[in-house]
Amino acid sequence: MSVHTLHTTSTQDAVQQVKIHLAASLRMAVLDGFDEGIDNHFTVCVPGRTDQYFVLPFGLHWSEAKASDMMIFNEAGQTLEGRGVVELSAQSIHAPLHRLTGAKVVLHTHQPWATALNMLQDNRLLPATQTAAFFHGRIAYDDTYTGLSSSIEEGERLAHLMGDKTVLFMKNHGVVSVGDTVAQAYRRLYKLEKACQTQVLAMSTGKALNILSDDVIQRVLTPSGADRHPRGDRERLYFEAMMRILDRTNPGYAD
Repeated sequence: MSVHTLHTTSTQDAVQQVKIHLAASLRMAVLDGFDEGIDNHFTVCVPGRTDQYFVLPFGLHWSEAKASDMMIFNEAGQTLEGRGVVELSAQSIHAPLHRLTGAKVVLHTHQPWATALNMLQDNRLLPATQTAAFFHGRIAYDDTYTGLSSSIEEGERLAHLMGDKTVLFMKNHGVVSVGDTVAQAYRRLYKLEKACQTQVLAMSTGKALNILSDDVIQRVLTPSGADRHPRGDRERLYFEAMMRILDRTNPGYAD
């Protein structure tokens, strides 16, 4: 098992854990093909503080992210700790999303299969697989791409659209996944990409999709009392497994 436990006992431990998990998630995104080099952003609220967020300094490739690299910025775009200047879209999109949705973690990518679906006029993720059914009713849709995000007002617009949903589809742009922990938000992003991939592949056949019934969707969404691995455990176990893969293939994220 990974030595990087997902449980903490103090604010100091929590801060270090967040930095490690943020660095790990960025490297995971490269492993999963979600990255665009140095572009897009993953941000996490600094434990014990308000209006302060960890982000990888712009210019570093996601594959080289380390815990010690993480800088802290605020909604005004000021660098409070660490080195670097926060990139404008991290300030204008991420900070308002954190503030208005209450999300501890905000992950934004242009990952290929989700973005491919968002290129379509009808970009809705359909409950035609078990994986997609888990997202039923939990996705917000921004159908109006306005260009490069350069203002807090644009982030506020996106936050109001997102509301209490856990995923935001941004037409002609990409996706956002939010969560209470890095493990939760990243696993959600990974599952979303798989659901989008299978839908786009099925649509490419030109044949009609078999949509699950509302009753079946509800059964998928309702946890079984006999399930020995509740959702939180699944998120933790998934993230620990992915960190073990990084420990073998791209170590150093915890430095």
